[in-house]
Amino acid sequence: MSYIMDLRKVVGHRPILQVGASVIVVDDCGRILLQLRSDNNTWGYAGGSVEIDEKVEDTAKREMYEETGLIAKQLSLLGVFSGKDLHNIYPNGDEVSNIDIVFICKNYEGNLKCQAGEVESLKFFDISNLPNNIFKPNIPAIEEYITKHKTR
Repeated sequence: MSYIMDLRKVVGHRPILQVGASVIVVDDCGRILLQLRSDNNTWGYAGGSVEIDEKVEDTAKREMYEETGLIAKQLSLLGVFSGKDLHNIYPNGDEVSNIDIVFICKNYEGNLKCQAGEVESLKFFDISNLPNNIFKPNIPAIEEYITKHKTR
């Protein structure tokens, strides 16, 4: 059982502060990996909640592997994202104010594999041709990534 699930037993759907660690996976062509989420049919990057006493880097690697089948060999910090843009109400009614620590991963191995029940599809997208239905809390980090990497 996860920390968030245990907390939800006590607080129900009320808003909670949730710390997440996420990864924007980048392939050799500079495209970013997005996953079509099962819960709300939007595209986003791999990520999830940090567990008690877990290092954020370990969370990012764990979530990347669980959701995509890829193993991160090296991560670099993109940034820490928070505020109203990351506030979210999940389809089940759970409400969160996210703090998302987002990493970039260009050095990885493995084969793409969707996590059953969470990920419908995995696809690399050119940053100039992203899908319209991006998971709203992921937009600030994706925009930051694009801003930092457009001129390269």
